[in-house]
Amino acid sequence: QGHVPPQTWTNSINQANKLALLAWAKETGINLVQINGQRRYGGPPPGWVGDPPPSGTEVFIGRLPQDMYENTFIPLFQSVGKLYEFRLMMTFSGLNRGFAYAKYGNRRSAKEAIAAFNNFQVREGCAIVVCRSTEKCELSMDGLAASVSRWELEATLRRVTEGVLSVALYASPSQKPAQLAVLKYSSHQAAAMAKKTLVEGNMRLGGVETRVEWLNPDLKQKLQSCEEKPSSSCVRGGRSPGVPTQAPLSPVRRDALDRLNTLCQRRCLGTPLILTKCVQANPNGWLRFWCRVVIPGCPVPFSGFTWVRQDGPGRRGHEEAKAAVALQVLRMLGESLRGLGAQPPACPKV
Repeated sequence: QGHVPPQTWTNSINQANKLALLAWAKETGINLVQINGQRRYGGPPPGWVGDPPPSGTEVFIGRLPQDMYENTFIPLFQSVGKLYEFRLMMTFSGLNRGFAYAKYGNRRSAKEAIAAFNNFQVREGCAIVVCRSTEKCELSMDGLAASVSRWELEATLRRVTEGVLSVALYASPSQKPAQLAVLKYSSHQAAAMAKKTLVEGNMRLGGVETRVEWLNPDLKQKLQSCEEKPSSSCVRGGRSPGVPTQAPLSPVRRDALDRLNTLCQRRCLGTPLILTKCVQANPNGWLRFWCRVVIPGCPVPFSGFTWVRQDGPGRRGHEEAKAAVALQVLRMLGESLRGLGAQPPACPKV
């Protein structure tokens, strides 16, 4: 017996309702766009003027009959207020996954949708659930190899997902000596799409399989506590927790800045711009810097944190931070560090 081509059998599932949806979209002029497992209307809708709606304007819709589509849902939810966006989660077969998100132009309409449609029967015996969307924007990625740097992870995520705002690394509470990353995205939609991409892509970094989930509030609180009181396991040499062992800037490491400039010119990437900001100063002279390296020929800037020791007044700490971050960027760009000598100072996972 021959196999039926996948496109043939997926088109045959729920065919009548799919045709009804197409007819409705053509009649109303509503444009539905499907990307990576979700079909979207609006965001913004035609004629929208101004900024996107604030938080608290999106509702979660669950227990949807899987053979129903936007030609039923959009008119229903539009009846209590103007929709900014409607997103229906889809399967490969063309059925919906049983849930959707509706974002309104204001919070009042969202509240009215919850009051009107929670436990509403869209079909006899099919009561749906409507509640405020939590609009989660943070993911946890556990099981990262200890060798994976924040720079490498952020660059990889920006290549395969959209809307990355920040990446923070911690020692994994459950898989030692692995790392856990907290990924923050620009919106719930961006985070949900990233989660889907990372889970289905079975992402590996450093040859290790990772587990991607929504960031649990209890875990977040625990990690925030760890950030305030970093474990001594994050520090080489077993010195005071949260403070790197002493590694003053050497003449060899200063060469990293010149090496980075030379590399960028050789690869026609333009002159790198390094920004530094001191975000923490310890009484014993250690400084924690936020750093960002912008290279005109690289689509994504490099950013992260480093610890340095300031032995005297002035901007010496900034120069040391620039040298340390230059070393990291050289590694990211695949440059051999032979001859650069000293490693950057150890620091807590952030």
